[in-house]
Amino acid sequence: MNQPKRYTITAALPYTNGPIHIGHLAGVYIPADIYSRYLKLKGEDVLFVCGSDEHGVPITIKAKKEGVSPQDIVDKYHQVIKDSFSEFGIQFDNYSRTSAKIHHETASDFFKSMHENNKFIEEVSEQLYDQEANQFLADRFVTGTCPKCGYEEAYGDQCENCGISLSANDLINPVSAITGNKPEKKETKHWYLPLNEYDSWLKDWIVEEHKMDWKPNVYGQCKSWIDDGLRPRAVTRDLDWGIPVPVKGGEGKVLYVWFDAPIGYISASKEWASENNKNWEPYWKDKETKLVHFIGKDNIVFHCIIFPAMLKAEGSYILPDNVPANEFLNLEGKKLSTSKNWAVWLPDYLKDFPNQQDVLRYALTANAPETKDNDFTWKDFQTRNNSELVGIFGNFVNRVIVLTNKYYQGVVPPKNNFEAVDINILQEVKKITSTISNSLEKYRFREAQAEMMNLARLGNKYLADEEPWKKVKIDEKRTETIMYVALQVVSALAITAEPFLPFTSNKLRKMLNESKLSSKILWNDLAHAEELIPVGHQISQAELLFVKIEDETIEKQLAKLEASKLANANANKEVEPQKELISFEDFTKLDIRSGTIIEAKKIAKTKKLLELSVDIGLAKRTIVSGIAEDYKPEEIIGKKVAVIINLKPVKLRGVLSEGMILMTKNDEDKLVFISPESLDVKSGTTIS
Repeated sequence: MNQPKRYTITAALPYTNGPIHIGHLAGVYIPADIYSRYLKLKGEDVLFVCGSDEHGVPITIKAKKEGVSPQDIVDKYHQVIKDSFSEFGIQFDNYSRTSAKIHHETASDFFKSMHENNKFIEEVSEQLYDQEANQFLADRFVTGTCPKCGYEEAYGDQCENCGISLSANDLINPVSAITGNKPEKKETKHWYLPLNEYDSWLKDWIVEEHKMDWKPNVYGQCKSWIDDGLRPRAVTRDLDWGIPVPVKGGEGKVLYVWFDAPIGYISASKEWASENNKNWEPYWKDKETKLVHFIGKDNIVFHCIIFPAMLKAEGSYILPDNVPANEFLNLEGKKLSTSKNWAVWLPDYLKDFPNQQDVLRYALTANAPETKDNDFTWKDFQTRNNSELVGIFGNFVNRVIVLTNKYYQGVVPPKNNFEAVDINILQEVKKITSTISNSLEKYRFREAQAEMMNLARLGNKYLADEEPWKKVKIDEKRTETIMYVALQVVSALAITAEPFLPFTSNKLRKMLNESKLSSKILWNDLAHAEELIPVGHQISQAELLFVKIEDETIEKQLAKLEASKLANANANKEVEPQKELISFEDFTKLDIRSGTIIEAKKIAKTKKLLELSVDIGLAKRTIVSGIAEDYKPEEIIGKKVAVIINLKPVKLRGVLSEGMILMTKNDEDKLVFISPESLDVKSGTTIS
């Protein structure tokens, strides 16, 4: 493909059943934003769109749980997501929503166009049905065992363990997510997209045209799907929440969310065009436009096979040029889970780390799951901030701005005779920025950001080697040249940092007083301009770009995650069923007394048993207790305990045990004493 006239960039539509977390950011939204910002810095014609996916079944499930309408749920979370994206600096040209009138019209028209041209087939088939709920079970309304990998919590549309796309009928041992009942099968009529009819075309389009330029994980998943054989896929379903099927016979049915959602990119473009007095069609129908979808790996099939087949069937749209999908991001060694609250939520981050959006952008890009699943840890986040952003980037910029103000009252000094080291630095700046461009064009954002940081490293080394703070005392002209060169590097950083660190770039441009230059410095200036910031230009005072993150701050985040883990463990903990009923007389037969442990020792050749001597007031009793894995003998001397003293004695490992100490397990599965310590009672006191 020749250099495109324009770019249409899309980012996967997030479900509006909860806020955005770091997995979404690392997998989709940060790389899409980096790419869009880069192209705009180059002066390209770019349309970057996204929007809330408001017709997914998770939304209706959440609405049922909260006792509200689906519209209440989507209205709430659409605003939460939109606001947090904006505050985080994800710079969409338009962030729309699929409940908008323009989307309903666009999706309906798309369906009708395909229907009128006989692109669908109609079939009566058996679908899973929940008799108690009185409804068919589409995608997330049913769970079961994945037929491919055996994962027992797969959904009716997808297995989140292996990533395969499914239909509800594929599941082994399906269960209704509404009532927990085993569903039955019931006949219903639906419209299907006959993907099998596009098999040959998809093979040519993906395997022949995109084998070399699509990421291996994307190409591999697509090829596997095609090799397995494509089947017709339903584009409608039996639900009352969604876009009504706009043809005769569609009463009581809606467009399937996978069909409706990607059309949201088109409706978002139409909405943007309407609000900005533009024409949307060139961005979707001109073959000189490059269409790029940013998604996570769980959406590869929909964006690389199903949506392209829809576009091909409709006939008037361009096809995606690339779909640079990322893998998944884990958190502290565990898979991110919204249901288990094992996540770092964007609204929480923005609250806990005010004005530090770029730190998270940097950490997530540095560890982006571009080719494999990667792990986010708070310690790595802290290290990258303190060592790289503060110690390298911020340190270099601060020294240059401070010294320029100290030596020259903030005026860019003259460039005198360049030495070899100066020429080499300026050439390296051009070389590094060219490398960044090449990496960004290939969707290697982690690599590109690392090169941007290498530019800061280059500047730091140059200052350390040339030592202007020493030379200013003995060679003023040489010092002027050093500071002139250093300011060129800072200016290059201001530009190259913008896709990755937009808030930092903006601060840096203000420090350089860029608004007073004859024109804004653009990306292409990095390769062609003789100088980025001219001699005699007045810069502003220095301000800190980054602040050190202390251990205490990180410990709070780790504690928050630990609390989530414990809360989830408690929520999912199996409670033993109630034992059979006893009479009050049965209970009164138990003689429970307060006792004090006065001796304790390990029983030889056992892992769990301690031999205890317990003062129960009446006498000293020997009791064998299985607590050795949780307590050392010396830890429990003097411990007050509750003891059943009238149990029939029994020999355990040769020791006669004359009672039982009452214990339970805590949230960490550790044995703890049910103790009368809070009572001011003596040993032998009856507990009743």
